[in-house]
Amino acid sequence: QVQLAESGGGSAQAGGSLRLSCAASGFTFSSYDMSWFRQAPGKGLEWVSTINGGGAVTHYADFVKGRFTISRDNAKTTLYLQMNTLKPEATAMYYCAADALGVTRGQGTQVTVSS
Repeated sequence: QVQLAESGGGSAQAGGSLRLSCAASGFTFSSYDMSWFRQAPGKGLEWVSTINGGGAVTHYADFVKGRFTISRDNAKTTLYLQMNTLKPEATAMYYCAADALGVTRGQGTQVTVSS
């Protein structure tokens, strides 16, 4: 079955960086577009970024453009999210997902950004 395991979250100061990873298994990773979503306390699930199966096409939410970079290593079946110039409003649980709605996602990794 599909298994997604996020890691790399933690605490950072505003302006700092974090790199999230998502180890995938149980499906043909390279055949799937992969996405990152986030959920802040008391708010709904919010799409952050998507990358196509081959890794050549990426899309970002406006609020992360120019600061976050999504990438993938299909040989390692791992998805990444490099987050730079972090802002306090980035504080959320971050999930990787194997579908466009974020239904098939992992347990998440917490990111906390302090000002």
